[in-house]
Amino acid sequence: MLVLNRFVVPGETQDGFVLRAHAALTALAERPGYLSGRLTRAIDDPDHWTLVTEWESVGAYRRALGGFDVKVHATPLLSESVDVPSAFETLASAEPGGQVTVTASDRAAEPWR
Repeated sequence: MLVLNRFVVPGETQDGFVLRAHAALTALAERPGYLSGRLTRAIDDPDHWTLVTEWESVGAYRRALGGFDVKVHATPLLSESVDVPSAFETLASAEPGGQVTVTASDRAAEPWR
């Protein structure tokens, strides 16, 4: 499962945002089911950032949100993210040079097939 939290951060507040994002990423990384994460900034518009995390499952992500350090360090930051869908299930993937692997949806029938 992939979680993309998008932020618009004015230049004069970016230093504080980065520190808070690092704390949030650290808290999330300590939770069971966490696979990876990164803080990214748009190349074309440096006011736009994303906090990207990958999780074993939807349940692992939801349980992570209940952790004390996550509530203290990540939840306040995540509440500032742009109000758009942020959690995505992986339906296809490919390793470098590899074949596409299709994964069934946990949510619904797959009408695109």
